[in-house]
Amino acid sequence: MRFCKFLFVGCLSLVSLASHAETVKGLYQVREPVSSQTQEERDQATQRALDTLVLRLTGDPKAPQNPGLAAIRKDPQQIISQYGFDAGPPEVLKVDFDPTSTEQALRRAGLAMWGANRPSILGWWLNDSTEGSSLVGDGQASATALRRAAQHRGMPLRLPLADLGEQGIATAPNIESADPAPLRAASERYNADAVLAVHAREEGGQWQAKWRLWLGDQKEAGSVQGADQAAVADAVMLAVNERLAPRFVAKPGASSAQLLEVQGMNLERYATLGRLLEPFSGRPQSVDGDRIVYRVNGSTDQLRAQLSLAKLQEVAAAPSPAPAAPVQPAVDGSTPAVTPAPAAPAATPQLHFRW
Repeated sequence: MRFCKFLFVGCLSLVSLASHAETVKGLYQVREPVSSQTQEERDQATQRALDTLVLRLTGDPKAPQNPGLAAIRKDPQQIISQYGFDAGPPEVLKVDFDPTSTEQALRRAGLAMWGANRPSILGWWLNDSTEGSSLVGDGQASATALRRAAQHRGMPLRLPLADLGEQGIATAPNIESADPAPLRAASERYNADAVLAVHAREEGGQWQAKWRLWLGDQKEAGSVQGADQAAVADAVMLAVNERLAPRFVAKPGASSAQLLEVQGMNLERYATLGRLLEPFSGRPQSVDGDRIVYRVNGSTDQLRAQLSLAKLQEVAAAPSPAPAAPVQPAVDGSTPAVTPAPAAPAATPQLHFRW
């Protein structure tokens, strides 16, 4: 019966459930601008594509130069499934990396990886240029550069409608404020995990941007610069990737096996939970009614961060009854002696969550 339940759970991967976190599409496809289709230009763009992919999957700026990737850098074709050119402007080299070969190469190099299931980000992006100040909204032409940058860095970005009410909220003081309350209130309608506030300015032909990010109780901030709007957007998204990745990546050698119990399961939630636990090699161990137990490999903090994307709540473990101490019969008619119970063997640490 247990094996039937496991098979049943595995088949549920076809069921979808709308959750806050998003699965990044095209995670293993990289597009790099090129000036021509010569062999030299293609080789250089392929190297850039490899660096982009490694950063996208690890969030570690040092990862592309990891000695364990030397063989792959020398011959990237080992992990490339196909490539081609797309007409512009700008013209780009489109490289499709093989997910299995890529993941094996990164793990052999001892690199931590971030799965495709990532927190959805609502971006409040205010541009100040010689043409005036404007909030970038979904459907505007100026949104294209932001979406390309988010895709390039593997971040699921959403943009607001930028209607009149939102334009009155997303002002420069609110965008740059350390208090996220006004933007968070306006963000509720979009049901995103994180709020990103960016104020970008054009000065002397260069672009500079200050950004702030809120994800749960995590706060991040920084500043970047670039030659144009596209460059500064890419720099912001790269910075966001690097700040968020350490919270979600599963680090080889730094993880421990744990048992995770989740209550309140139903048909739709099995698929969502399976996707969330992919980076932690989650494997179902048992199913009992609306409870499921997974064996996972990861740190407690990383698992908590990952499960928070689906709004799961941590609960205290139900106390286990203490084993009764064996009673030894008295030999002289006095009160029976109680022999202390042997210590129970240490159990695998467990986390307990519910929907």
